Amino acid sequence: MSVVTVQLGQCGNQVGQELFDVICSDAEEGQKKTYSAGSFERFFHQNAHGDLVARAVLIDMEPKVINQSMTKAAKSGKWRYGEASHFSQSQGSGNNWANGYCVHGPRNRDVVEELVRREVECCDRLAGLMAMMSVAGGTGSGVGTYITQCLRDLHPKSFILNHLTWPYRTGEVIVQNYNSVLTLAHLYQLSDAILVHENDTVHKICSQLLNIKQISFSDVNKVIAHQLGSVLQPAFTADSHGVYSRNPLGELVSALACHPEYKLLSVCTIPQMPSSSIAYSTFSWPGLLKHMRQMLISNSKMEEGIDWQMRPPSGSERTRSLTGFGFNRSLANLLILRGKDVYCAETGGFEDPDLYTSWLSSEESFTLWKSPVLFNKYEKSVTLVSNSQALLRPLDNMVRSAWNMFASRAYVHQYTKFGISEEDFLDSFTSLEQVISSYNQLC
Repeated sequence: MSVVTVQLGQCGNQVGQELFDVICSDAEEGQKKTYSAGSFERFFHQNAHGDLVARAVLIDMEPKVINQSMTKAAKSGKWRYGEASHFSQSQGSGNNWANGYCVHGPRNRDVVEELVRREVECCDRLAGLMAMMSVAGGTGSGVGTYITQCLRDLHPKSFILNHLTWPYRTGEVIVQNYNSVLTLAHLYQLSDAILVHENDTVHKICSQLLNIKQISFSDVNKVIAHQLGSVLQPAFTADSHGVYSRNPLGELVSALACHPEYKLLSVCTIPQMPSSSIAYSTFSWPGLLKHMRQMLISNSKMEEGIDWQMRPPSGSERTRSLTGFGFNRSLANLLILRGKDVYCAETGGFEDPDLYTSWLSSEESFTLWKSPVLFNKYEKSVTLVSNSQALLRPLDNMVRSAWNMFASRAYVHQYTKFGISEEDFLDSFTSLEQVISSYNQLC
């Protein structure tokens, strides 16, 4: 089954291009034909010349980034984007969610829907749609939200996963918190699951683990693509009977987003190191899994700086208030193991009921995928996709910052002039406050 990716805005198109690069390289290096074939079926089709063409639609209100992404793909010599699978204009959304959602989105709805329809018709069977976007700017967030709404209308029974890039807390855009609040509140009603990467976290990985001195957006995007690829590439599920899973989005959503109030997913991967160091490093499954479990408990996104003193509360301790952002309680976790001797790995530590909410059994809360194929040249690698309190702090900070601006009506006129009312803001704040409360009360 195939996934159609919709790349929206500058960030969505740049991350998408890096993701297809990672997937294509990994599939070509895969030691098993069934693995490579499954990967190519998911993300590529062949044109009349036999070239691999990404199952993707590229959308931006300015042509520069789309042209760059298409050129990079073609120059790779491995894959390319479809010649007629993109749409752009000459004027952007001005970092204004309302401009993207109320103006550019509706104005270009027909052409975008036609591009998506063509890609969907190229699939023998559709696994779902993945929209890639940022939440800080105007096109990615505003147009991205509107297009997600269109996708839901067109494909009401298909799985829709939104991949969001969270802005630096120090700020990229003065109104990024407004854009983020409006995006998340709307997507919560439309998407089956929302997978988030925080720029601050990925930046630390580039600096502390990859030893990159002058970090560019390209470096950040490569790390995000690596982690996404480790989630989306073929793997065996518990009941797959030796056959690679067919529907990555459906199985991801089924495993992690079992309640409509809990849709926020975080992801972390170990090990991550400079490519020059991989050949000289060895890892054991017990060591990797021990580190990953403690990263989950203490809400650490890297192996460096893990709080080894933190333990999950049990018994009467479970009822205490969790507003202090201490132990990271989970609703559901998906653990993905890839590499050598993968079937010898013992994962019982992730089935501990104390890690999870009391109203779901650990059997329902924990899912395991495995693949003996090395991913991205790592002999052994572990990826954890978690529906937990991991995003509670950044979400709470973002909503508070946006509310402080809204309370003084700062920049609100820039949104109302495009058709977003103050009531729309208040509805979005209310929606996200409910999400924060729900995650805060996991026990």
